Order: sequence, then structure tokens, then C-alpha cells
Amino acid sequence: MEIRFTLNGTAVRADGIDPHTPLLHFLRDRGHTGTKEGCAEGECGACAVAVVRQAPDGTTRYIPINSCLVLLPAVHGEEIITVEGVRGESLHPVQRAMVDHGGSQCGYCTPGFVVSLFAEFYRTERAAGEVDPEAISGNLCRCTGYRPIRDALASLGKPQSGDPHLVRLERAAPERSAFAYECGEARFERPTSLDGLLDLLRSHPRAKLIAGGTDLVVEVNQRDARWDVLISLEAIPELRGIDDEPTHIRIGAAVPLSEVESVLHGHSAILDQLFPLFSSRLIRNRATFGGNIVNASPIGDGPPALLALDASVEVSSRDGQRAIPLADFFTGYRKTVLDHGEVVSAVRIPKPLPDLQRFFKVSKRILDDISTVAAGFGLWLDDDGLVTKARLAYGGVAATPVRARAAEDALLGHRFDAAAVARVRPLLENAFTPITDHRGSAEYRRAMVPRLIEKLESERAEAAE
Repeated sequence: MEIRFTLNGTAVRADGIDPHTPLLHFLRDRGHTGTKEGCAEGECGACAVAVVRQAPDGTTRYIPINSCLVLLPAVHGEEIITVEGVRGESLHPVQRAMVDHGGSQCGYCTPGFVVSLFAEFYRTERAAGEVDPEAISGNLCRCTGYRPIRDALASLGKPQSGDPHLVRLERAAPERSAFAYECGEARFERPTSLDGLLDLLRSHPRAKLIAGGTDLVVEVNQRDARWDVLISLEAIPELRGIDDEPTHIRIGAAVPLSEVESVLHGHSAILDQLFPLFSSRLIRNRATFGGNIVNASPIGDGPPALLALDASVEVSSRDGQRAIPLADFFTGYRKTVLDHGEVVSAVRIPKPLPDLQRFFKVSKRILDDISTVAAGFGLWLDDDGLVTKARLAYGGVAATPVRARAAEDALLGHRFDAAAVARVRPLLENAFTPITDHRGSAEYRRAMVPRLIEKLESERAEAAE
């Protein structure tokens, strides 16, 4: 079966291409060279393209993504717009704004910025002149031309009636269908049900599961990683929903983080704090909690926040479902308790949520950087302000994301104040054995463990004044 999708309004067919080929390479090989390769790992946004997607509220949107991190078979049935497709008979308003405000210098990053601005231009909620820095947060300008690019964004009005790109949004986005593709010894499968996924796992026990691909495709690009069978999780409804129930919040393992961010905004303070620090929106438009957890990286940003919420992992297999506390899910460096034939289907966050929630990220850059240390804190308080339950979680200080259990126990039955922090500080100072690497020394990481909870207490005390 060949790969079929729509590119800038034209039907495209592809066959005889390795399933590990990123969309970026396919585009450039076919002459769409406005899309650039800068880093091949989602750091720069020079490769940004827009995809037509259905938003959780039912509206059709243009969603910018990194084409370097999307495998070509994954766009089967999709509608893709590159920078070449932005322009009509004349310059698009975002292109004209970039020209008028001097937003392009060397020009290498400009196509990616134009695509991100294009998607923002048609965002339904955007007001004329509104500036949302997150709209271009994943696009880097090496010539330090951010001010004129921001000015270009601020100058944008609303789309005019009859704009063909606006007219396209009046129709539903394509639905992902079941798809199988094979070339040489490599195979790509996209099932449309959990049962179909489990059948494939039974037939191909060594298959590699891929959700957003924001980590896995980096392995393809940078380390030439290859698998005999790739199974996409993007079209499985059981892995896509977000349910806010009386007893818990259930987040499907394959829901893009930007959708979680949109649907659950205001529900949990720690998630609201996490998402702006979780890479860029270009990444969050494809990255998932399921992938972030199964990846089992000790420096992933999601696990410390979810540990602070006392989350559990819903695991599905042919034997049914089981719930595993996230704190028990990681068994070692990039290792989990998952058995063959098992897949993470959702993350469950129990209610009530913590009364006090905070996420901290220590990194060399404030935004769009890898954590040196990350911390998630969740405290449940009774009517007298005494701690009834505590979750103090850290990333970057051990082989896995980890909780400081002794310190948690020491907080129980006490008010969370300076005295409580002083009581648990000795327990935190030697709780973990971090390593030294290029992001920070072991001594620095060890020092951050108590300092971050001190910062939480300081913020709380200042807010109470």
C-alpha cells in the first residue's frame, strides 16, 4: 500500500521509501526546499510545516509541527502545508508582515517562522494585534532578530473573508484511518483500535511503538536507529481521550501535550506550570505523556509533575488492564515494569488534587531546554492546614524519576512552613546520588534538592503576607 497525503492542496503518492524516512527529507527531495534542516531533533523549528487537525473543541485548525520528527508514513491521509503553500497569488499577510518589519536576516529560519505565524494567524481565539510568544517558541533565529519577528506578529490583523486558507477551516479535518506500509525489511502499521494494537503486538513482539515520535525520531536521525516493525498509536481512540471524572482525570497515552494543555488548563496548577517549560509548542503538538513516561528518561519533565499528583499508569494487554502507581513504574535507567504485549493506555490522576502544587525546572535556559534538575511538589492539607499527604518528586538526581519518601513522611501532621522545611532538609540533602554530566555537577544537583522545596516555602510565605 502506498503513502498518500495532500501537500499544499495537491494529492501526493509515495512508495518504495524506507518507513524511517522523516517527512522533512521527503519534502526536500521533492523540491520543497523552503523547509530547512537545522538540527534534526526539534530544537530549531526551521523544518516547521502545518497540518490540518481537528481540535478538542471540534474546530479545524492549522497545527505547526517539526517535519524532522515525523516519519513519512505517519502523514498518510493528512493535509500538509509547507512554506511554499502559504503564499497564494501574492504574499500572505504573515509574509508581508515579515517583510515590512524586517523579520528576515540570513533567511534560514524564516520559512519555519512563517509557518508558525501562519498557524497562529488562523487561530480562532486570536485577537488582532495579540502577541503570544508561545506561537513561535520552537523557532530559533540565529541572527537574534526576535524583536522584528515579534513586531510582525503584533501587526497581524484577522483573516479576511474569502481567504482560501480560512475557507479550508470551515470543513472537517481528515480522520486517521487504518494503514499498513512496507518497504524492504521495514514495516509501518497504524491500527485504529486497542484490540488491533494488541493483535499486532502479539504478532510482532519486538515492534517499536511510536506516538508523537519527538524522541524516537531523534534516534532515527542522530543514531541511525532502525526497527523491523513500527506501530503508530495516533489513531487509537482508547488512547486519545481526556476524561475529567469525579474521582480522577484520565489522560490517554497518545494525546498530544498541547491538547492536554488546552483541555485541562486551570484544572491543575502544576500542569499549568509544567507545559510552558516542557520544550516548545512545536514539540508539544506531537509529544505525549505516554511517550514521556515509557521513555523512562531520568530527566523527563513530565514524570516529576505527575508523581507530585500521585498519578498512576493504566496498562493494557490481552489479559486486561492493570493500574500501576507511577512511583513503581520505573525499575532502572530507561527501564519500566512493562511486560511483552503490554502498552500504556492512559495516565490517571486521582482526586482530590493537592492543595499546594508546584513544578520547578532548573536548566541553563529558562525555556526550551533539557532539565538539569526538575521537581514536582504536591501537598494535601486538612482544614487546620496540616499536611495529610505529601509527594516530593525529582528528576535528574537518580537513574529514574524518584520521590523523596522519607521527607514526605516527615511532613505529615505538620504545617508546611519554614520549620517543616528545616526538619526535612537533612533528609533531602542525602536522599539521592546524582551524577556529574555536561548539564551540571553531582554537587550542584544535590544542592538543588533541598533548595527547591525552600523556594516553594518562600513563595508560599510571600503569598500569605
